[in-house]
Amino acid sequence: MNILFVFYVPSGGVETLNRQRCKALKKHNINAHCLYYENRKKTINDHGTQTFVTNEDREIKKILDGGNYSLIVIVSDFQALPRFKSLGYKGKMIIEIQGYGPKSTARAALTNAVPLVTKYASGFLNPKTPHIMQLLDELYPSFPVFSFNNCFDTNQFSYRSVPVSHTPHIAWIGRIEDNKNWREFLKIGSELVHNYNSGIQLHMFEDPTISEPKERAEFKNLIKELNLEANLLLHANVPNNEMANYFSMIGESGGFLCSTSKVEGAPYSLLEAMSCKCPVLTTDSDGVKSSIIHNQTGKYYTLGNVDEAVKEAKELIMDSQLREYIRVNALQHVKINFSPELYCANFIAMIRSLGI
Repeated sequence: MNILFVFYVPSGGVETLNRQRCKALKKHNINAHCLYYENRKKTINDHGTQTFVTNEDREIKKILDGGNYSLIVIVSDFQALPRFKSLGYKGKMIIEIQGYGPKSTARAALTNAVPLVTKYASGFLNPKTPHIMQLLDELYPSFPVFSFNNCFDTNQFSYRSVPVSHTPHIAWIGRIEDNKNWREFLKIGSELVHNYNSGIQLHMFEDPTISEPKERAEFKNLIKELNLEANLLLHANVPNNEMANYFSMIGESGGFLCSTSKVEGAPYSLLEAMSCKCPVLTTDSDGVKSSIIHNQTGKYYTLGNVDEAVKEAKELIMDSQLREYIRVNALQHVKINFSPELYCANFIAMIRSLGI
């Protein structure tokens, strides 16, 4: 059986998800390809499968005609439903919702899409994101919805032996835009550097090709204002396989990954950190509930409360017993609840229920 996953760009969590699930599904004789509309980076991570990059109708029609796809999974792009039908595709399509940022954006998008979805799609797929599930229940009460965790292969992306730093390293991953809440990370970092440990090293991993110019200017100004130039390293488009080294180093340094997002779908960066024994401190951004349990698989702080974030951060750094407990539990949690085998079982059950 052939299926096609469709998304705008080969970047962020969706790209990671596609690489992981294509590999996992192949073991069950499901041949998955990926289509992205554009690529703004020099390279694309190896997907281990046929990967297309085009937004031209003529090219997409060739892909659809030649692929013999039984199912197309379209991430977020509702307009692709009538578009692919008009290009001659006759199989089933489902819409996958991995996240929309602000809840108001998600509500508007899902509300506006009701006519297209009910006419052309066969169902929704979502990684158990609470606010998305609530919206689907409200707006699509009788429409098929499939909800299960994304997959993560802890054998392929895992802890590596690295040199140990004697000062904590703290990481942030995201886009320089409002929902990822980079301002709050810089404020948390500033408090820790200037009022706790001046040797702390801050790392921000981002994709500058999808940041907003206005936010970028404000970002640079705040770094200067908080006097963080000497303690902050910016990393642009680090290849995914290199991130395991960074997460392992950060975990061994006594540091952590800090997620400051306002709203998230199902962030892969947290699973990657947990798999490399790098503790996570995060806001309760909704989609993180399936991965983070407070003081068991990670730590929460209240969005907007920098003092609370600093308090929790210090405990992660100083309480070695709690820190090790979280590191071990987090890794086991990912292995059990996000295993590729579990994902494939759920995905195959979804396919069967669609009558494919």
